[in-house]
Amino acid sequence: MPPNTPERAEDRETAHATRRRFDAVLCDIDGCLAPETTAPLDLAALGEVAAWNERAQSEGDRPVVTLCTGRPQPFAEAVSRAIGNRTLPIVCEMGVWLWFPRENRYERDPRITPEHQAAVDEASRWIEREFGPRGVVQQPGKTSSVSLYHDDTDYLMSLKPRLVARFEQEGWPLRVSSSVRWINCDLSHVSKATGIDRLIAALGLREERLAGIGDTMGDLAIRERVAWFGCPENAEVGLKARADAVANGAEVRGVLELLEKLV
Repeated sequence: MPPNTPERAEDRETAHATRRRFDAVLCDIDGCLAPETTAPLDLAALGEVAAWNERAQSEGDRPVVTLCTGRPQPFAEAVSRAIGNRTLPIVCEMGVWLWFPRENRYERDPRITPEHQAAVDEASRWIEREFGPRGVVQQPGKTSSVSLYHDDTDYLMSLKPRLVARFEQEGWPLRVSSSVRWINCDLSHVSKATGIDRLIAALGLREERLAGIGDTMGDLAIRERVAWFGCPENAEVGLKARADAVANGAEVRGVLELLEKLV
């Protein structure tokens, strides 16, 4: 590089890539960086993740922690900022969106057509009419998917067969799945897996240089696209069996423990 030529971020990252085992850690939010419950965020621990990311982005001796979550984009962006991720896109709303922090750019999956969006909107209206009066609420902030919550989790989960039947009857191309306390209704061709594929393609990453952290079977999409995968102590047993490492600590404290294995 000629004298007095400013060093580009891309040049720094290329040099960094030779100094670390992995370039990125794809991490879930709920059950990993945040509690599954409404308990407060562990801000001190998130600050430690932010310190990790600051060193990763300035020194290049460790992978940058980014996000892969079903949470809506605004919430995911807030968590991404809290952990100091300035460089890598995040996957949010179960693959609907990528947010690029470097450019503050929002990219919806281009395969979502107006017809797909209409199906999501129609399903949302039907769910509100049918189940809203019974206390079922839709998670705010989602644009091309629907997530449902009720104080009585057993009652909520009992609705899954009715949702599947109605979606099939109406021809709405929606997949019904569940997490610990939520039912998720996502476009059948959009998922965490497709979001990760878009992230990899956007940055030219290689799966053999990716790590991941998750806690539920929905995070198999991460497991299947990374070379190394870890779980916090609170993860589902079936996912732990697929992990390269399981932390002694739960949630974000477990994440910090797992990160130390990646240096």
